[in-house]
Amino acid sequence: MEEKQKGLTLIFTGNGKGKTTAAIGLTVRAVGQGMSVKILQFIKSKGRSYGEKVSLEKLGVEMIQLGEGFTWTKTPEVHRNALESAWRIAKETVMSGKYDVVILDELNNALAIDSFPIDDVLPINEVKELIQTKPPHVHLVITGRNAKEEIKELADLVSVVDVEKHYYDEGIPAVKGIEF
Repeated sequence: MEEKQKGLTLIFTGNGKGKTTAAIGLTVRAVGQGMSVKILQFIKSKGRSYGEKVSLEKLGVEMIQLGEGFTWTKTPEVHRNALESAWRIAKETVMSGKYDVVILDELNNALAIDSFPIDDVLPINEVKELIQTKPPHVHLVITGRNAKEEIKELADLVSVVDVEKHYYDEGIPAVKGIEF
């Protein structure tokens, strides 16, 4: 019987493009190795179509949008309710031990919200506790800008995606197949 490896905690953060993309690449690799993966997205909303979700469904990977979009698109209370629900689902998913890899996409973005209070619905101490007490075999991937130092300290890997040049600066909007 093969012994399970220690589950790692990986953080993909920074201001450059490619954090979610890196997590999706890791997903494809893990599925190719026979691992089960679940992806929970904290900011993206169900109201849009995402190319990666369509592709991953073909691989048998469930990707769930739990957010309400950008924080300025709805009232703080709508976002707070979504974050509270997303966090409950995330804890249940990770602690179930049913998945070899759980990706909490945009969790760093959610933790960095400062335009309204979130600590009562998405407590950073609970995030730290989840990292420290997750089932031993579960690999946890957390993405998003502005990763908190205390989260990075608990991680086994922190990759910072930097931006040197971006077509947004030239006025080119989000590109189908590249951003969504």
